Amino acid sequence: MFPWRPPAALATWLAGARGGGLLALLANQCRFVTGLRVRRAQQIAQLYGRLYSESSRCVLLGRLWRRLRGRPGHASALMAALAGAFVWDEERIQEEELQRSINEMKRLEEMSHIFQSSGVECHPPEPKSQAEGIDNSKDKEDPWEMVMDKKHFKLWRRPITGTHLYQYRVFGTYTDVTPRQFFNVQLDTEYRKKWDALVIKLEVIERDVVSGSEVLHWVTQFPYPMYSRDYVYVRRYSVDQENNVMVLVSRAVEHPSVPESPEFVRVRSYESQMVIRPHKSFDESALGLYFCFTRFPCVPTGMPEFLEKLHMATLKAKNMEIKVKDYMSAKPLEMSSEAKATVPSSERKTEGSCGPARIEYA
Repeated sequence: MFPWRPPAALATWLAGARGGGLLALLANQCRFVTGLRVRRAQQIAQLYGRLYSESSRCVLLGRLWRRLRGRPGHASALMAALAGAFVWDEERIQEEELQRSINEMKRLEEMSHIFQSSGVECHPPEPKSQAEGIDNSKDKEDPWEMVMDKKHFKLWRRPITGTHLYQYRVFGTYTDVTPRQFFNVQLDTEYRKKWDALVIKLEVIERDVVSGSEVLHWVTQFPYPMYSRDYVYVRRYSVDQENNVMVLVSRAVEHPSVPESPEFVRVRSYESQMVIRPHKSFDESALGLYFCFTRFPCVPTGMPEFLEKLHMATLKAKNMEIKVKDYMSAKPLEMSSEAKATVPSSERKTEGSCGPARIEYA
């Protein structure tokens, strides 16, 4: 038997390692890997240059850098965004956002005399200052102004600082539909496309199974000669049966898989909160529900028109003319085939909360 001898290249490498060249070899390997990643990032940047306008790229990268700057791993997160990955850690809707909307509803409910025929004009309460006695007049938002007083709802608005736009809020009640029906109709996209003739496109882009948040792309018609608008936004809903409340929160985001289209005008500032509280239970149609709906941007006639269409669509669903999916009873892992889950593991579900099975409502 002949003694085993290592190949010449391996023998040379071992000799170099013994002579102190191991660190140099590792440094060369690191430079090689880093070079590959830099070239990959350059290729992604060139691709985005063809897909996005210059202003869109500046806005997207600027927002990402400001959010990630100074945080552990911010460089890797920015690289993930450049590679076409959506950064859920920064964009998912948190529990605090859901609770904030519920708290606004509670403050409105404390003013239940709003539906009494007292003839006194009431305004939604302003958020309480975190520090009593501190002059924060510079940061104080403008007061709400009532613009409509109907039998089943009241509508307020307040200007958005630095713009010519308004934020609108409705507090209303219905006694001829159940909270479950009213809630489900808002979440069923296929049904939405039937009762809302303005919808051009509405689809789920990506889903976060950790929080139940989803990113959606919504395109809606505007009157001629204006261009149609499109929205890219994240949303999340929760059903708290213990506290007898439902909440749906949405806000605009940037997503790398939905670049701007010259056919539509991209709406970059968008927020919507719907909170529903049954008069008694989720299925008591005789007693109905209260709701608080806040939205920005919007027009004065847009809120009443939308609520009327939503109400009529709910009545049709109640009369079994249209079959609507029951999201309160849906299993957490059910989802639209067009949606992309971010992780394959089972979705976390807490008591009193129902994760989205197929959230496709705008």
